[in-house]
Amino acid sequence: MSLLPSARPIGFVFSADPQALKPFYADVLGLPLVSEDGFAIAFDLGQGAMLRLTNLPSHKPEPHTAFGWSVADIRETIAALKAKGVVFKTYEGFGQDADGVWAAPGGSTLVAWFPDPEGNLLSLTQF
Repeated sequence: MSLLPSARPIGFVFSADPQALKPFYADVLGLPLVSEDGFAIAFDLGQGAMLRLTNLPSHKPEPHTAFGWSVADIRETIAALKAKGVVFKTYEGFGQDADGVWAAPGGSTLVAWFPDPEGNLLSLTQF
């Protein structure tokens, strides 16, 4: 018997100042607030999943993806986020298009990256 497939996932994004990031995750990304305390601010990701902005005062964002979403239409999602002021990253040598979308070899998977205001790298993926 495996317990994890039926368990609800929780993702973590570390932050030196979760309160400063709260408006981005709530208002720009549109995630419903679940709870907050001195340790984290929790958001509902749907279907029982949760994202916790976890307080880590010494946190410095890394250059790799901290968290991502699988989306049905990456172009539509990018347009909606750009309309809210989100800026997508372009990496030299990746061959991304004008929207910052990278196509995996074979073209069946599309990925785009954007930072939160603290610099944590987030991603969108269309499979």
